[in-house]
Amino acid sequence: MKDMFRKIEREYELQRDKNRREMESRKEEVYSSVPEIKNIDQCTSTLGFDALKSQIKSPSLDELRKINEDIYALRGEKEKLLLENGYSRNYLDDIYNCEDCKDTGVLEDGSRCHCMQAKIARELYSISNMSYTLTKENFNTFDLGIFSTEIYKSEGISPRENMEMILMLSRKFVKTFYEKNDMNLLFYGATGQGKTFMLNCIAKELLDRNVAVIYQTAFNTIELVEDRKFRRNEVNSVKYSLLFDCELLIIDDLGIEFTNSFSASEIFNIVNTRILRGKKTLISTNLSPNELTQKYTDRVFSRVFQKFEPIKFFGEDLRLKINS
Repeated sequence: MKDMFRKIEREYELQRDKNRREMESRKEEVYSSVPEIKNIDQCTSTLGFDALKSQIKSPSLDELRKINEDIYALRGEKEKLLLENGYSRNYLDDIYNCEDCKDTGVLEDGSRCHCMQAKIARELYSISNMSYTLTKENFNTFDLGIFSTEIYKSEGISPRENMEMILMLSRKFVKTFYEKNDMNLLFYGATGQGKTFMLNCIAKELLDRNVAVIYQTAFNTIELVEDRKFRRNEVNSVKYSLLFDCELLIIDDLGIEFTNSFSASEIFNIVNTRILRGKKTLISTNLSPNELTQKYTDRVFSRVFQKFEPIKFFGEDLRLKINS
């Protein structure tokens, strides 16, 4: 785990160095073509240093206000010169890949930035070998042709038509991910209908966009909770915190875990906390909504899963069809 964090810290360090070099290159370019801007930067720097010295020796609000006004005027002149010479007004501003944490991974309150969470999520995917799975299971490898065109009387449409709608909805989930639309999806249906494959498609697309995605089976989720409460493993402790904090949590195979009052309340706590924080969650299960109600009690199901859009998968077992 320490190696993982060292690797991530090194990534931030290299990114900051790269951005600093880019900024120095920009300064050389601009100073060469517009020398007046170099003079302005030097004057601004001198004023800032003088302000610091004067406030240490004899603090004066009036003097500080006057220096700030001079600095503000110089910045305005600098922006004017940049625009007149074909540059953007912020061309010489500090460069950051993440404006929120200034490429440190840590916010002002000491918490991890979303970009740090995304890096951790990608590393955890790599550690768990999920990254290899995503190279095989993604929107580019998704094949509608394997789904039957035969209409199911009980559903009124064919599995292929159903999957076309699910594919469209999944792409919409990705496209509108950062919108505050409370869009959480519950994939349900029998084994081998493509639920996990579709979850992986969404995960791959969002991971490629630097979204912090955590994937866990329901069974592993409960293991993480138990480990956090009773054993305190460092890797699992980080994973546990990400269950609540990551931008997207995927819980696969809900219902296969041993269910008692403890596991049901923990699942409820995780999902409900994420809903309250406005964070999105995807869940897959082999159980129907009615079976989920019986397994987790109506209290848990009605309070939490009313915030999910249920999506039914149906058709023949694709794993048997592909392997036949």
